[in-house]
Amino acid sequence: MEITVVGTGYVGLVTGVCFAEVGYNVTCFDIDVNKIGRLAEGRCPIYEPGLEEMLQKNLAEGRLHFTSDSKAVCSKSDYIFITVGTPENEDGSANLEYLEAAVADIGANLCKDAVIVIKSTVPVGTNERIYKMLQDIIHCDVQVKVISNPEFLREGSGIRDTFHADRIVIGADDYEAGRAVARLYEPFERPVVQTDIRSAELIKYASNAFLATKISFINEIANLCEHTGANIEDVAKGMGMDQRIGSQFLKAGIGYGGSCFPKDTKALEKMTEDYGYDFKILRSVIEVNSRQKQQLFYKAKEMLGSLRGKRVAVLGSAFKPHTDDIREAPSIELIAQLIEEQADISVYDPAATEKVEELFGSRLYYAETVDAAIKGADIVFIMTEWPEITQYDLARFRLFMREPVIFDGRNCYSLVEAESAGLTYVSVGRMSVNVNSYIDCLEL
Repeated sequence: MEITVVGTGYVGLVTGVCFAEVGYNVTCFDIDVNKIGRLAEGRCPIYEPGLEEMLQKNLAEGRLHFTSDSKAVCSKSDYIFITVGTPENEDGSANLEYLEAAVADIGANLCKDAVIVIKSTVPVGTNERIYKMLQDIIHCDVQVKVISNPEFLREGSGIRDTFHADRIVIGADDYEAGRAVARLYEPFERPVVQTDIRSAELIKYASNAFLATKISFINEIANLCEHTGANIEDVAKGMGMDQRIGSQFLKAGIGYGGSCFPKDTKALEKMTEDYGYDFKILRSVIEVNSRQKQQLFYKAKEMLGSLRGKRVAVLGSAFKPHTDDIREAPSIELIAQLIEEQADISVYDPAATEKVEELFGSRLYYAETVDAAIKGADIVFIMTEWPEITQYDLARFRLFMREPVIFDGRNCYSLVEAESAGLTYVSVGRMSVNVNSYIDCLEL
């Protein structure tokens, strides 16, 4: 049995390596010749714990291969998984350009029966359109089936999410073709949900939109806590113990980012508009998240006034820990605002520094440690809850900073710890610590 994975981005690479790990013969295809060359040498182009080691192991054992020759893979593949990106268009809709190009390439070179499995996140009805597209392109006497198999991988835990998935969703209008794909997943021993194609497509969007809704909801409650004097951590704990609600995604902060939630919520909103339906809750979720990303900046402005000439340290650039992904990260919007304010900015991130430097160049100082980032700083913004940040000795803020003023967008420290360390500490949905005394000093 031959499996081909088209696209060696995050989803494609994790999928291909994990299929090889359970014993399948897997070929990963990409049009990027340089990337394929690096992968064939065992060099992983993305930051994902454990992935490079597993990649190298399966290369050495001969189950994993990389190529940019589409004719070669289409001539031998039984299952072709398409995992290319579907970025957002300016209107928020999903851009299917890369998907359609991949399908056209497969259709032009396919010369044996195959099952085409779409893992890319696509609007409802896309798989049916892909099937019709293939029928128009394929000129050989071959049978082709199209299956929807949306992915639910979280960056930073992609391997774990593959081997311990809550469910495998397979959408197929041809039941037997769907069962054939389900059998591919049997080595993982995870529950399979088999549906029609359109339901599978919508499950992906509905899942991400619901999780984004939980995040925006708890952030709104956090904002209410700041007005009422309640503590968001106590509120979230009390809510999360209700089994109907659950504790996951009830951590208040500065909003969601990354490659999925922002893109998928906007794509779902655009999809509902195209169907003539007004999805009011979803629109509010997107608006709340957009506003939440700016909360820390405006708190700092309200407290300190102008930030011009201030030495500002930004701790954490990735949208979440254990990844180097800065797409839609709250830190990026904050850095842009600080540049506009003409602040003097240093940035620290254990994994994402290179990508931040590609975006902002010499306008920032890129520190290799937390100590170096905060040295001489007037203000620190905490944007990502990396262990290097959450486990940092709070006494070192006073040691290295000019003024120990912390704006924590991830609630990394307890209020007791912050007060004991003598910090001026502003977080999300909790009382601020030592702010009044700091403002009094400024006025003097």
